[in-house]
Amino acid sequence: MTQVRDARQGVTSEAIDRVAVREGVAATDLRDLVGRGMVVVPANPLHEHLEPVGIGSGLRVKVNANIGTAPGGGSTEDELRKLHVARDAGADTVMDLSIDGDLQTLRAELLRQCPLPFGTVPLYEAASSAACTNGAPERLSEDLLLEVVERQAKQGVDFMTVHCGLTQRALGLLRADTRRMGIVSRGGSLLAAWMIAHGKENPFYSRFDDLLAIARAHEVTLSLGDGLRPGCLADAGDAAQIEELVTLGELVRRARAAEVQVMVEGPGHVPLDQVRAHVTMQKTVCQQAPFYVLGPLVTDIAPGYDHIAGAIGGALAAWAGADFLCYITPAEHLGLPADEDVRAGVIAARIAAHAADVARGRAEARGRDDQMAAARWALDWERQSELALDPAVVRRWRAAWSETCGDMVDHAACSMCGAFCAVKTTRKAFGMNADRPVQANTN
Repeated sequence: MTQVRDARQGVTSEAIDRVAVREGVAATDLRDLVGRGMVVVPANPLHEHLEPVGIGSGLRVKVNANIGTAPGGGSTEDELRKLHVARDAGADTVMDLSIDGDLQTLRAELLRQCPLPFGTVPLYEAASSAACTNGAPERLSEDLLLEVVERQAKQGVDFMTVHCGLTQRALGLLRADTRRMGIVSRGGSLLAAWMIAHGKENPFYSRFDDLLAIARAHEVTLSLGDGLRPGCLADAGDAAQIEELVTLGELVRRARAAEVQVMVEGPGHVPLDQVRAHVTMQKTVCQQAPFYVLGPLVTDIAPGYDHIAGAIGGALAAWAGADFLCYITPAEHLGLPADEDVRAGVIAARIAAHAADVARGRAEARGRDDQMAAARWALDWERQSELALDPAVVRRWRAAWSETCGDMVDHAACSMCGAFCAVKTTRKAFGMNADRPVQANTN
């Protein structure tokens, strides 16, 4: 039995019950959305101590944090530390994108210490196992790809990115002389090179039924990857990307028929004025499946600040209907993120997600902002810290100012205005108090 089959038969899983409580929605309504494929609850029964999360229609926008080793960078200790940084910063899920080292042992340890839904990209382990360095993609085999998928499912992985939509037809629409950046997806480039080397169809597409059987047997949610996502603004919305999206829509239907939970990944680099159209197109083609976006990045010229470029695009995408934001760190396009980059990426994506939740009319999201306004009016710095997305940074700023200025300042005010505090000036001039504004007689 899968959650999808249970939901369609009117049975509410424990995971759905727990998510419903956290989201403040009726469990029966959430169960109906899972059965229809508009919400996924990634929850592999083998993942112990899991705190289930719902992703999709009517729920709070979620944030994912990527961690993982790279050739010459990262260790089990490094990635465990990043895992805890991501969780402390408020990530809803974590994905391990490791491609170097003892991947099975690393993943087992990460899973053991990760109560959040845990995702992977099985192709990375398969490529690492087959020593698929540059120029040797032919070493991959179809059977190895599926073996890795099943191995990871048996370890307890909750959701997996699989690049199923990159077909021979899509490759035929890809032209290096018209696409500025070619293929920028690591998984997409490996599969394309394999397809060219062997003259065969993408095995994740040709053997999609085998993939579904594994996912169904182990309650793994499939995240259909966008191997042809645009890597620059100039490539957004080209024929190859749209062809892949059409294929993903077909695969969503097949996954739902097989009672497998499925979501769809999206771009990428997209001009700001095109973000809403991309989200609307995906939601339409993929029958309202949960949409998982990387960014999108709304400019190509912000290396070192791509977490900001991604947050701008992410906020607009989520407002338009995207359900799941993959964080982008300041190290994007530059290197492996350090701990502080992971934290910055998570916070930036959470800002985007919260802004979208407010715009989408979620009362609890707007309520938090209104509580912050009240705390600022009251000059209640501890309450402001509690309500902040990153309480530690608020407390750090306050402590640093107090230590620097000592008794020479009014500690109720902020360091920007000090004795010229606008709040205190307004209260005095209009006869207001800290608890609530009092109507002043200005006649």
